[in-house]
Amino acid sequence: MLSQLWAPRAWLPGGWRERVLLEVGRDGRWLAITPDRDAPPGAEIAAGPLLPALVDAHSHAFQRAFAGLAETREGATEDDFWSWRERMYGVASRITAGQLCAVAAQLYVELLRGGYTQVCEFHYLQRDPEGQPYADPLTLGWALADAAAEAGIGLTLLPALYERAGFTLPALREEQRRFALDAQGAWEAARRVREAGRPLLSAGLAIHSLRAAAPVSILALRDLSEDFEGPIHIHVAEQSAEVEQCLGATGERPIQWLYGQGLLDPRWHLVHATHATRKEIAAVDASEAGVVLCPSTEANLGDGLADLPGWLAAGVGVSIGSDSQVSRDAVEELRWLEYGQRLHLRRRNLAAAPGTGQPSTAARLLDVAVHAGARAAGEPAWGLVEGARADALVADAGAGGLLGVPAERLLDALLFAGPTRPWRDVLVAGRWVIREGRHPEAEAIAQRFSAAMLALWSGG
Repeated sequence: MLSQLWAPRAWLPGGWRERVLLEVGRDGRWLAITPDRDAPPGAEIAAGPLLPALVDAHSHAFQRAFAGLAETREGATEDDFWSWRERMYGVASRITAGQLCAVAAQLYVELLRGGYTQVCEFHYLQRDPEGQPYADPLTLGWALADAAAEAGIGLTLLPALYERAGFTLPALREEQRRFALDAQGAWEAARRVREAGRPLLSAGLAIHSLRAAAPVSILALRDLSEDFEGPIHIHVAEQSAEVEQCLGATGERPIQWLYGQGLLDPRWHLVHATHATRKEIAAVDASEAGVVLCPSTEANLGDGLADLPGWLAAGVGVSIGSDSQVSRDAVEELRWLEYGQRLHLRRRNLAAAPGTGQPSTAARLLDVAVHAGARAAGEPAWGLVEGARADALVADAGAGGLLGVPAERLLDALLFAGPTRPWRDVLVAGRWVIREGRHPEAEAIAQRFSAAMLALWSGG
């Protein structure tokens, strides 16, 4: 483990600082961060600009096996989220624990290369392929934990309450048989993960969605977790059809229902929240809950466009996620948070806030995502700040988009003068997991991933 890291330039709260000395405690967290210091003897020298790593606040690891494989449309049938979901179920129904571990390990190496050092795994794949409980109900959860440990990424496992197929469908469909988990099961899974004591492993809770969990079960989980300090995630208002169904079943929109039940508080993170009204945004702000936006997946699935200016103006924490894994690049997610709004509103620099001293779109997006990501992962702090885990990214100063860029515009160029290049070096808890773009286990992990993909897609 490092004890001292010196960076000629680092992105600290407030912007770039020069000649920064970062000290790492024995617990793998930043002990002290001091700008305007010469490098002391024995300190390791960062090989480029140092930036905070990102939290991937929403991931379904098994869907990495499906990324890029739903991009055709047969016949005259329209294609949307719901038809994509039916095809995705085919992978969910047959992936084994060993294949899940292989797929997740490949994903987690890719996420590290893409700038994420912590992943919040929204985990709803629970049972065996026949829909029967494993002898250890956490068999698939441990497969994800093993994959994260091999890759060297931090993992927040979020076992998901999932018990019905829809607002008016009280049971799961046959193709959803592997997802069954009640409130007590989700609570017990989170407790076991938290008590396991594995390095870089923590747990929160998840509710798949209002359509997939009955109100009585959601309230039961609320009661079980009354003193729980970890994060609670839920898919909500992702699709306009979901909003319409919720209105028909409850008389309220999904976010409106959650707020009206008194459920929302700072532990809650609303994933997608694509179809939210300004009144609902104000309610989320009042509750101090956060939102998780996944622009590459939301675009890929045709979800719609979240009201990023509304969320930012209200001061709601906005984290980012890779979700269906069509992109594993944190910079791309941040870039498309902004680009989606530019296309929709036909204006530029929508995320910038010069009135509050934040004229840089890139700086505001990064700072918001870093801060909100900490809460989404259940971390007390995040980024290049004292007390946060000693995670960091070293940019490749030789990347084409950064060459010749004035020093003060480096972050702007990194986000908006793509294409993105993998990070040169990646630090997790004071240890390098990627050096000069290389992960030590990448080749072995890729071989197992390829074998798992062959078995999944050849019927073997």
